[in-house]
Amino acid sequence: MAYKDLRSFLKLLAENNQLLRISEPVLPEPDIGAAASAANKGLGETAPALIFDNIKGYGKAQLAINVHGSWPNMALMMGLPKDTPPKAQFHEFCRRYQNFSKGVVEERKTAPWQEVQITENINLYELMPHFRLNPGDGGLYINKASVISRHPDHPDERNVGMYRLQVKGPNRLSAQFVPEHDIALHFQAAERENKPLPIVIAVGNDPVLSIVASMPLQYGQYEFQMASALHEEPYPVVTLENGLQAPWGAEYILEGHVIPGVREPDGPYGEFTGHLSGLRNMVSVEITKVWHRKDPIYEYTSIGMPWTEIDYMFLNTCPPLYVQLKEKFPEIQAVNALYTHGLIVIVSTKMRVGGFGKAVGMSVLTTPHGLGYAKVVIVVDDFVDPFNLPQVMWAISTKVNPKYDTVVIPDLSVLPLDPGSEPPGITHKMIIDATTPAPPEKHGEYSMQVMDPLEAKDWLPKLQALMKHA
Repeated sequence: MAYKDLRSFLKLLAENNQLLRISEPVLPEPDIGAAASAANKGLGETAPALIFDNIKGYGKAQLAINVHGSWPNMALMMGLPKDTPPKAQFHEFCRRYQNFSKGVVEERKTAPWQEVQITENINLYELMPHFRLNPGDGGLYINKASVISRHPDHPDERNVGMYRLQVKGPNRLSAQFVPEHDIALHFQAAERENKPLPIVIAVGNDPVLSIVASMPLQYGQYEFQMASALHEEPYPVVTLENGLQAPWGAEYILEGHVIPGVREPDGPYGEFTGHLSGLRNMVSVEITKVWHRKDPIYEYTSIGMPWTEIDYMFLNTCPPLYVQLKEKFPEIQAVNALYTHGLIVIVSTKMRVGGFGKAVGMSVLTTPHGLGYAKVVIVVDDFVDPFNLPQVMWAISTKVNPKYDTVVIPDLSVLPLDPGSEPPGITHKMIIDATTPAPPEKHGEYSMQVMDPLEAKDWLPKLQALMKHA
């Protein structure tokens, strides 16, 4: 690809008019969060990334936000033309995702983030321009970090995950590890023996690593290898003294460990659900060494009331679901799990027999991601683009008869952050079959459906070319 790290990707965004540099003086609060919200909500699906270089109280510090926050930015991340539509991005993402076994992790001896090393008097408050993103946030958070860990008893079981980290002191953080995530399993094994779990926290990474770190991969699939598959070239890392690999292209590298037997209050925090999480006891992290570039760029993600940057990043949830469903049902055409990290999943499929849509919906609920998410599954025909909400709403409004086409399953698992769950972590789930009934189903009258002219696909590139030169 045309970039190797966050800096070169920001340059690529600028060359494609997808980066705004804000040099006027701004307050960390509320200006940065307000500007990101305005970009997401006001500039729509082509919003640029923002970089601030005049933050009051932080000298020459630079902060980038909304790096993934539009479909053009996501396309450029994949090395595609910036006008590539979401469905085409999805299919290209799926193609590379399935090349995981071809991914190569390349060991290097040095990295740009080794320019500065701090082992004494670490002060995260001075090293990064911290701020509260959303009104109601209970503290300062590092919210776009890739956290590297490995199982203490099985060193080959490694993980790179994205977990929010609340800054609790100059060298202390609290961390939210969801029990189902790999790092929670690693820490449980270490804590059973009352041993700290070594971790590495990488901040300011190339955009593919951020996507992979927040992707629901299968246990044991190494995210650096997946990053290589998405980049379609070896992924560079540097091995630290604690044996963990750190991404070569990061801006900051924090070395530390999770402390066994210690929990501390964490939150509340404005989550991807559009609601504040409650105050919970979370694990505690001590930072023992910091590396960073001489003039590091601190990266933050916009998150809160949708749509924000994080909602575009949820494109990474679609390929795993698609591949898992496709293994069972070759008829599957596409999967849209963008909405609130897949609390709603939309699947398009060819029909095999009557009732097939409901079978597809039930299969979504039994995927690894669907177990904790997938509260509502909408199944549509293969000619309906699940990334085109007007088409999906047309399918629901004309194909669904609630008497025949809705199924409610009581008391299933969902992530506790779902504000609609009762008790937290338990919810009813629903399948909406918005496909055209197939024999032997007979309800409805669908023999007179209007279809688009076949030649429309030939006219689209013509019109797009004319618009570029208008």
